[in-house]
Amino acid sequence: MSAPQLVVHRDKELMAQAAAARLITRIVDAQAARGTASVVLTGGRNGNGLLAALRSAPARDAIDWSRLDLWWSDERFLPEGDPERNVTQAREALLDSVPLDPARVHAMPASGGRFGSDVDAAAASYAAELAAAAGPEDHAAVPSFDVLMLGVGPDTHVASLFPELPAVRETERTVVGVHGAPKPPPTRVSLTLPAIRAAREVWLLAAGEDKAKAAAMALSGAGEIQAPAAGAYGRSRTLWLLDAAAASELPRDLYPPASA
Repeated sequence: MSAPQLVVHRDKELMAQAAAARLITRIVDAQAARGTASVVLTGGRNGNGLLAALRSAPARDAIDWSRLDLWWSDERFLPEGDPERNVTQAREALLDSVPLDPARVHAMPASGGRFGSDVDAAAASYAAELAAAAGPEDHAAVPSFDVLMLGVGPDTHVASLFPELPAVRETERTVVGVHGAPKPPPTRVSLTLPAIRAAREVWLLAAGEDKAKAAAMALSGAGEIQAPAAGAYGRSRTLWLLDAAAASELPRDLYPPASA
């Protein structure tokens, strides 16, 4: 477990641009060290904002996009191409604009496909895909992701792990079907905390006044069942990237006043 580090930016636009620059550097370093890199994407306004900033970043071409594996932290269990699916939004924000290897874009299953409406079977399939990509050196039945990004919800949820619901209590499976999520749509596929914690680095993104209470709760010693964001951490680094509004209720001793 790595203690969280905080970086607070002036506003959400600057946060997205700085996070995109940080991600480029991390991917390039991983590719230089091992030839490939592995990143887990998140949806929502902050996740998509980062991808849009990456799309317009001058340094984006430093990445060898053909040697990048992309995974997702969660997905809305909706039909393929639905505008509410995280992968659909990610393609619009960035993925359709860069030369990725389609075989290395690991979207979560959609409803109505080979699993029909069986979200648990879809989750098991994604878990099997992750396990197949894991090597003997990895720390779980998932690859050791270089960066795993998570948006933080106003209720402290991350991925589709909501407070008190069964998915956040999972200790063995790496991917689960989520039923009855309090945020629509109610049926989702999500990585679990064990899968999240296998990542080398976990980045939590929070921008906006509506995230202030959630950030304060998660960073003030709350338990992961009540505040799932508190249970999301990486093996070597846990990084909270916030704007000033989201950080407004944090104790000042958690981050230096001159933070970015």
